[in-house]
Amino acid sequence: MLAGAMAGTAVDTALFPLDTLKTRMQSKAGFAASGGFRGVYSGLTSAVIGSAPGAAMFFFGYEGLKKTLTAVMPDPQHAPIVHMMSASGGEIVACFVRVPTEVIKQRMQTKQFTTTSAAVKSVVHNEGVLGFYRGYFSTVAREIPFSCIQFPLYEYMKKTWALSTDRAQVDPWQASICGSISGGIAAAITTPLDVVKTRVMLSQRNPTGAQSSAYYSGITSTFKRILAEEGPRALFSGVGPRVMWISIGGSIFLGVYEKTKLIVTRDS
Repeated sequence: MLAGAMAGTAVDTALFPLDTLKTRMQSKAGFAASGGFRGVYSGLTSAVIGSAPGAAMFFFGYEGLKKTLTAVMPDPQHAPIVHMMSASGGEIVACFVRVPTEVIKQRMQTKQFTTTSAAVKSVVHNEGVLGFYRGYFSTVAREIPFSCIQFPLYEYMKKTWALSTDRAQVDPWQASICGSISGGIAAAITTPLDVVKTRVMLSQRNPTGAQSSAYYSGITSTFKRILAEEGPRALFSGVGPRVMWISIGGSIFLGVYEKTKLIVTRDS
C-alpha cells in the first residue's frame, strides 16, 4: 500500500497539466471555453488529496486478490484471468476513494469553480453527499476495461522480459518501460469510456434542481448522445494528452511502485 501511495502521488502531481488539457478537450463546453491553456493546475489540491489513498487502495485490492486467486488458479495459463479479476477488484475498491476527489478536480479543471471549498459547498448544497459519487459507475466502467488491458499486458511483458534474460524478475526501470507501453495501449482503446465518464462527472444540477443542455446522466445514454450530436470523433476527444499522460504516468507509477515494493520487501 505504501508503494502504491507513493507512486500515485508522484504521477498525479507531475503530470497534472496533461490531465487538465485532456479534461478540457473532453468537456461539452469545449477546450477554449473550459480554460484552454490557462490555469492548468486548477484542481491539483483535490487530486493530491485523493491520489495516495486511491492508489494504495487499488494495490491493496490488486495484490490481495492476485495472491488469493493465484492460489486457487495456479496454472500459468490462468494468469491473464487472475490479473484481470485482480485489477477489476482493485479498481472497484479504489473508486470509493478516488471518485469524490475526481468530481471536485474535474469541475475545477473546467473552470466551473475557482476554489476547492466552493466546489465542495456547491456539491453538498445542490446534489447532497451522493453528488460526490456522481460518475462512480461510469468511472468503474472505464477503469475495469482499462485495467483488464493494462495489467495482464504489463505482467506478460515483465514475465517475458525476465525469462529472456534468465532472471526471476525485471528491474524497476524495466518495469517502468512495460508500464509505459501497456498504459499507452490501454489508454487509447478506452478513451471513449473516458469521454463518457468526464461528461457525466462534469454534469451538475443548478440550485433549483433543473438540468442544463450539458447534463448527462447514464453511461449508455451519454454514449449515444455524444455519437448522435457530435459524431464518432468526439468519443476520442483528448486521446493525445490521455495517451501521453498515461504512458508517462504508467512508467513513473509502476516503476516507482516496483522499486518501493523492492525496498519495503528487502527491509522487512
